[in-house]
Amino acid sequence: MFDDVRAFIRNLYPEKDFIALHEPYFAGNEKKYVLDCIDSTYVSSVGKYVDRFEQMMADFTGAKYAIATMNGTAALHVALMLVGVGREDEVITQPLTFVATCNAIAYVGAKPVFVDVDRDTLGMSAQSLKDFLHQHAVLRDGACWNRISGKKISAVLPMHTFGHPCRIDEIAALCEEYKIPLVEDSAESLGSYYKGVHTGRFGKVGVMSFNGNKTITTGGGGIVITDDPVLAKRAKHMTTTSKRPHPYEYVHDEVGYNYRLPNINAALGCAQLESLPLILQNKRELAKKYQVFFLKHEIKFVSEPSNAQSNFWLNAILLADETQRNSFLEETNSHKVMTRPVWKLMNRLEMYKDCFCMPLVNSEWIEERLVNIPSSCFFQSS
Repeated sequence: MFDDVRAFIRNLYPEKDFIALHEPYFAGNEKKYVLDCIDSTYVSSVGKYVDRFEQMMADFTGAKYAIATMNGTAALHVALMLVGVGREDEVITQPLTFVATCNAIAYVGAKPVFVDVDRDTLGMSAQSLKDFLHQHAVLRDGACWNRISGKKISAVLPMHTFGHPCRIDEIAALCEEYKIPLVEDSAESLGSYYKGVHTGRFGKVGVMSFNGNKTITTGGGGIVITDDPVLAKRAKHMTTTSKRPHPYEYVHDEVGYNYRLPNINAALGCAQLESLPLILQNKRELAKKYQVFFLKHEIKFVSEPSNAQSNFWLNAILLADETQRNSFLEETNSHKVMTRPVWKLMNRLEMYKDCFCMPLVNSEWIEERLVNIPSSCFFQSS
């Protein structure tokens, strides 16, 4: 039934027997920098590559500060603590996301509240957020409270799904109106821009991930970006076990976290960042090939939203319904073409099933239809 789709994907990766969903691309100074790191013996959380990686990330995104962490989930955990999310608070997020988004909320003892997403961005719907705030929010003592649950609403946490920016300016405006800190889960959107501004820069803090399957990788890694010097200093302190600077004594002034990115991972990341413009260009070319192909097909390709420049981390298509989606998944994977459905909605998971939900019409519609297709750099002439 989907022979033409499989044939098209195989033509993109003619040398592959098994076609992965997303492989890392190593064609620069990765080995050189990693070997240099090993030779220096500074392979852990101290070394020149950590500082260099942070500066390169700040320069690329336009943020004033960047603090590297061991993974994106750690970055999310830190970001929520930085803006003051506490136990029993509520954090408004979206159900169509990777589980790390909600897990980070749980780490700080808070509870997710789910609003819907938009079909064209796959990210948080500003309208659904507005509806929730209109129905539930009340301002008191300079903070926002849920007048129905009685809980403080301590953050809004949207996610830029598969690298497609959501309508983050509208979300930021609502956060400003209701005095709620905005934290951007930009884990998937390195190299994505909304109205010319890099994702992660619309709120108090943004986070990104450099897992092995991301646009660039440090093996495992994440980063917190911010323009606030106070938050940046605190993030650095918290992620290095809250150790006070001293030539030799060990003094820790609060509960801290061993979340610092190791130097050897940062060395890999520095080399990857050098190749990032080429990678982003290639991924846009791949997305264009898919877009042209699916214009002739009944399957809809997910294009970048208006006012946005997407990194096309994972390309996605929308099938007619759940039955067709399942048939597509079975046929492609059985023929060694790796495809994956979107994540199960967070409110369907056992640990988050009792969280409050706004109507999730779009999230449920997407869950039934969306499939990610191979998105690795392809580098071929035709």
